[in-house]
Amino acid sequence: MAFQSTDTYVATDDLNVAVNAAVTLERPLLVKGEPGTGKTVLAKEVADSLGAPLIEWHVKSTTKAAQGLYEYDAVARLRDSQLGEERATDVGNYIKRGKLWEAFTAEKRPVLLIDEIDKADIEFPNDLLQELDRMEFYVYETGETVKAKERPIIIITSNNEKELPDAFLRRCFFHYIQFPDDETMKNIVSVHYPDIKEGLVREALTRFYALREAPGLKKKPSTSELLDWLKLLMVEDVDLATLREKDPRKAIPPLHGALLKNEQDVHLFERLAFLARREGQ
Repeated sequence: MAFQSTDTYVATDDLNVAVNAAVTLERPLLVKGEPGTGKTVLAKEVADSLGAPLIEWHVKSTTKAAQGLYEYDAVARLRDSQLGEERATDVGNYIKRGKLWEAFTAEKRPVLLIDEIDKADIEFPNDLLQELDRMEFYVYETGETVKAKERPIIIITSNNEKELPDAFLRRCFFHYIQFPDDETMKNIVSVHYPDIKEGLVREALTRFYALREAPGLKKKPSTSELLDWLKLLMVEDVDLATLREKDPRKAIPPLHGALLKNEQDVHLFERLAFLARREGQ
């Protein structure tokens, strides 16, 4: 079964090809793109589309690669041993399985999401090379080797906070999710708000893309922020004339808190409006 757009997720042809190519090659799919372009949600949609279980590993700055394999709680075992607990005789009672272990031993071929891999230490990707290549790892405490019953479908996301090692990149199928164009964005909006008025979408998208192209903008609003903004526009019943406003003295769009997420960008549009008003005097 091949992956394609679903009722809740609009995937471009290029993205469909990338997912299916990675599945065919049995290579991890490395997905990059602006925050809010649906990288993380992709894994859930692929799992739903293929009828596969989803295992999620959300990486943090403190995450170590070994945690994806297993963690051994030596302190707890020592404490139980001192207390004379019978369970202390079995080291397996103190091993916590990681997400890779879960994926390798799943009864059905799963989709494994390794989310925001670039948040971790630079050595994190390199520390997973052997496990992702061989689909097995050794548990030193028990002397067992954990082998994948079936190679999981692996989707790895990155926000480009750090450069990933070449050795890691060679083992991946890469896809960059381009920011949606006007037509794709309309399709995305219709999936989330099927009853939204066409005029509202048209005017909101015109204002949205103009805002993204403003020179000096520190953080461009993303797809998810556009969807939040549209929801507010519908709830507040903002009229189209307000959205069509082209007066530079009113540079900040209504309910801009859904789109502009730092004071620098708000001040940028406030300055533009101030300069426009001063020139109009």
